[in-house]
Amino acid sequence: MGITAENEEHLNQDEHECCCHGEGHGKGEHECCHGEGHGEGEHECCHGEGHGEGEHECCCHGEGYGEGHCCHRESDLTGRNVNHKCKVHYRGTFNDGTQFDSSYDRGEPLEFVCGAGMMIHGFDAAVADMEVGQIVDVHLMPEEAYGQPDPRAVFTLEIDQLPGAEDLTVGEQVYLSNSMGQPFPVRVTAKDEKTITFDANHEMAGKELNFRIELVEVEAE
Repeated sequence: MGITAENEEHLNQDEHECCCHGEGHGKGEHECCHGEGHGEGEHECCHGEGHGEGEHECCCHGEGYGEGHCCHRESDLTGRNVNHKCKVHYRGTFNDGTQFDSSYDRGEPLEFVCGAGMMIHGFDAAVADMEVGQIVDVHLMPEEAYGQPDPRAVFTLEIDQLPGAEDLTVGEQVYLSNSMGQPFPVRVTAKDEKTITFDANHEMAGKELNFRIELVEVEAE
């Protein structure tokens, strides 16, 4: 499941550091990195693991496809389920029919508060006025999902400013943290002897997504 957020506030190029080593980011399995400060010359990098299918994060720390939110978006949703805790089953596919995520495969429904910014906007909107037991099919354009790729989310750093970067390989996902100490995932897209380039865009940015959503339960107030 996955929904996205804007990354630009996390991308001050002189204020990245590695947040910590971890398997299963956000699950209490991290170790503190060795850096003690923020700013140029004090960057650190660490390897992030534990992000398989249904476990991708945006800067606002959604835990899967359909989850996450735009940090600055205020919900304008209306409907019977807004501000209620909902349980849904869903299946997500690309336009060619390839499945990228499914709560059915995991054997348990997704639980979230509708309209609270926990989900991508289009997913939230689809659930807002559903009835329990209803199944809907929705097609989301990028603007309703993870947005378009932002060129400002691609940045290059000097390897000698980022301890540990020399061990990274192209395609690897790691975590950096901004000046506020907020971790966010990035992917290594290029590397040479002196510099390394990261992309903080969500991997689903620019993609049209399809969801089949079944509303299983709505918790009464």
